[in-house]
Amino acid sequence: MDLLQMILNAQNGQAVDRIGGVLGLQPDQARTAIERLLPALAGGMARNVTQPGGLESLESALTRGNHARYLDDPSQLGGDDSIAEGNGILGHLLGSKDVSRQVASQVSAETGIGADVLKKMLPMLASVVMAALARNASRSSTGQVQFGQDGPGGGLFDLLGPLLAGGQGSQPGGLGAAIDMLGGLFRK
Repeated sequence: MDLLQMILNAQNGQAVDRIGGVLGLQPDQARTAIERLLPALAGGMARNVTQPGGLESLESALTRGNHARYLDDPSQLGGDDSIAEGNGILGHLLGSKDVSRQVASQVSAETGIGADVLKKMLPMLASVVMAALARNASRSSTGQVQFGQDGPGGGLFDLLGPLLAGGQGSQPGGLGAAIDMLGGLFRK
């Protein structure tokens, strides 16, 4: 199962419903926004883990945090802890608030959902992404985090891959341009 499906199906869709409810969105709007925002977060994560020390940083974050709680109890999404944690995660994934704003603006143009609403969604979604990764990760006998090569999610890139393929996985409408834009911003 890829990352998008893990998030959309978590607790029978309760995480998506909670995010939408906090932001005043209908469930289908929340789902569409998540489908369109997630490739940017996955792209940032893929970029980070391929940098020297990046995978180790992710492993450390998964080891230290209690991220799975956001999928176990979606009512925590939108609370101060999930927002603060999500903003920290966004800083690592996207690099700056300017990039977050540009991603929100691009997705707003595609979906008609206000950029301000999408900017508020990003930290909650970042927390949920880490929750999904934490749930899929396991620890080896040496204590190192592994992403179930033999398990249901495959490796980390198996989770992220469908979102990175063409910038949008199998979802309609595309965030490919936003991914290209992100790449340009990170190269500057």
